[in-house]
Amino acid sequence: MRANDPQRQLVLWLMYLIFFAILNETVFNVSTPEIAKQFSLSAASVSWVMTIFMVFFGIGSVIYGKLADLYSLRRLIEIGTWIYCTASVLGFVGQDSYPVVVLARGLQAMGAAAIPALTFVVIARFVPEAGRGKVFGMITSIVSVSIGIGPVIGGFVSANLHWAMLFVIPLPTLIALPFLRRHIPLEAKRSGTVDVVGAVLVSAVVGLLVLYLNFMHNSYLAGLLVTAAAMVLWLRHVDEPFIDPALFRNIPFRNGVFVGMTLFSVVLGVFFLIPLMLTHVHSLGTQAIGMLLFPGAISAVFFGPFAGSLADKRGNAFVAAIGVVLLAGSMLLMSLLLGFTYWVMLVAMLANYVGFTMFQTAMINSVSQTLPAEQSGIGMGIFNLISIVAGALGTTLVGRILDGQWLNSGLLSVSTNEVGYPYSDILAVMMLVVIASGLVFQLTFSKQLPAAHSGAKPAAH
Repeated sequence: MRANDPQRQLVLWLMYLIFFAILNETVFNVSTPEIAKQFSLSAASVSWVMTIFMVFFGIGSVIYGKLADLYSLRRLIEIGTWIYCTASVLGFVGQDSYPVVVLARGLQAMGAAAIPALTFVVIARFVPEAGRGKVFGMITSIVSVSIGIGPVIGGFVSANLHWAMLFVIPLPTLIALPFLRRHIPLEAKRSGTVDVVGAVLVSAVVGLLVLYLNFMHNSYLAGLLVTAAAMVLWLRHVDEPFIDPALFRNIPFRNGVFVGMTLFSVVLGVFFLIPLMLTHVHSLGTQAIGMLLFPGAISAVFFGPFAGSLADKRGNAFVAAIGVVLLAGSMLLMSLLLGFTYWVMLVAMLANYVGFTMFQTAMINSVSQTLPAEQSGIGMGIFNLISIVAGALGTTLVGRILDGQWLNSGLLSVSTNEVGYPYSDILAVMMLVVIASGLVFQLTFSKQLPAAHSGAKPAAH
């Protein structure tokens, strides 16, 4: 893509927009102690600042995905961005009321969810398949950087200004709208209607699932099971369901969602596990841990586009295989040597981040190629949702295993430091899950031709 190429300009503005949307997932993380102090809240109460965002971000991912199959992508992105910024102003103005802060975070999520959900659809719909891998790689890289830098920015703003100033950060997203208006065509409304009852049931299932994975209350589980049963019955019998069950009869898509969910849960579980291990085994502080993990996090800037270009030339299965080797190798290295020195984490986590970036790029590119145009919105919305659910699932499972001391044999550890045995065992199990996920991916997508050789055309505008 040339510098003055409209497609390049579109991608750059999408990257700008998605940076601010994803940033809000983590930018409030380190400010919760300050919020708790101001409002005299318990840890459970202040956690709603993060939980409400996750719930409505997940719900929004699916809803915007479905709407993208019926309405103009440009209009939906504009609406989502305005909701995002309006909610941000509400949060800043209402900073003295905790209920208003929580409400603003929920509304922020409903607006911000439009950006990643619809960005993937824009790429799948308007970028030619021959160059799509590189574009997905660029988007993946900016998502990784945004997630990694969010706590850094949040900590700086909270320490030097005030936590409420974090609500102001999304406002620059409005700058992107005039430029996106030039590069995204205004599509006519497609035939079809929105299944409102189905939308409510799907939203309830997503919300209850995220709540259960975060709090593990039986009441959330009971509500989830009842609502999920009602959702399945409704979607199977309504004429135009919110999510067409036929989508899950698409075996490559179904396998892609399963592999993505499994592998994302493992990797995000690793991101949760390693800081705990460095604290308990090596007594490192947060600053030292951040310095060890930073090289890996920033590596996504370089390896995302590289992975995408390689996928366009050699195929998604080739890039995914490299990613799995790096991921499994890093987990094996940490499982073996984590008890000796924390410096091994620098190398291992660099390989982990690079491997995840490469696999994630290949995964998104592969799944996008399994979807017909009329299902691209809801399909990519569901796939985007799994990263949110996977984050909650991975951290919950790791926390439960550590608290329950279910694994404590040190089977692969070559160190005699028994404090590190549970972490070593968890990493060994994660390595096996990654290898199994990689095999499923290869069996499902190895026959996909590299886009550069497939003769694919861009989707119709």
